[in-house]
Amino acid sequence: MRITGTFLDEISHDIPHQNWGREEWDRDFAHMKAVGIDTVIMIRSGYRRFITYPSAYLQKQFGCYEPPVDLVKMYLELADKHGMNFYFGLYDSGHYWDSGDMQGEIDANRYVIDEVWSQYGHYKSFKGWYLSMEISRRTKGATDAFRTLGLQCKQVSNNLPTFISPWIDGKKAVMAASGQLTKADAVSVEEHEKEWSEIFEGVRGAVDAVAFQDGHIDYHQLEEFFAVNKKMADRFGLQCWTNAESFDRDMPIKFLPIKFEKLRLKLEAARKAGYDKAITFEFSHFMSPQSAYLQAGHLYNRYKEYIQSL
Repeated sequence: MRITGTFLDEISHDIPHQNWGREEWDRDFAHMKAVGIDTVIMIRSGYRRFITYPSAYLQKQFGCYEPPVDLVKMYLELADKHGMNFYFGLYDSGHYWDSGDMQGEIDANRYVIDEVWSQYGHYKSFKGWYLSMEISRRTKGATDAFRTLGLQCKQVSNNLPTFISPWIDGKKAVMAASGQLTKADAVSVEEHEKEWSEIFEGVRGAVDAVAFQDGHIDYHQLEEFFAVNKKMADRFGLQCWTNAESFDRDMPIKFLPIKFEKLRLKLEAARKAGYDKAITFEFSHFMSPQSAYLQAGHLYNRYKEYIQSL
């Protein structure tokens, strides 16, 4: 299973920023292209007060800082140059995490969707939308948010595809800021199927693909959960992608590039389950030869050897 897409983690609120400019990003797109990546997904257009493009609405409504570089424009230009597809990730105000109220995220993004499409929709590489609310099975209001925003994205852009990347509530589904690596109350496969079937029923027609994050369950559970994910996606007319996390959740240091053997186990499980596409979070920090982490370049080399052997 080849990785053909990657998130672009532009805000880096829990991963160190690499302070790249256009030249470094241009080189990174070339490194991505060299291993078969054809899709880049800006994971979010902003988080709290930090944003990726000079949004008049977000600066006025949330007091966001004016960014020194229009990253949306730069990513689209680089995607055009390198022949890649670009997916735009919605805004995260952070208010949901504080209040539990998803309505604020819906209200903010209804403006963002229209603003972004009017400014950037003409780029050749603008090929879809990422509904960036990271949720699991019991996130209050998530179904309504995905449905409302997904339908609006499709309406304004002549039905460009949308996708989501939720997490499985497994034993490694702990908060990034926590010192814990695992928890006791992990979801069963049966509960996972029941609860996500209800969510998928509620987002029919608004979401085109689901890319479950693969790092919250143990490696021996991959086959069983992946088979259920594919069954549900087929049942509800969704493409089934995998978000093959290229960072390691098993270490006390958060977060470092993953051991290649673990990444391979996850990719092989996705291949066996018949998944449609593999994307990763995320190439530039954890797989790039020019990453701040030396191990990332070695992971890139091991991954190149792997795909050459397929």
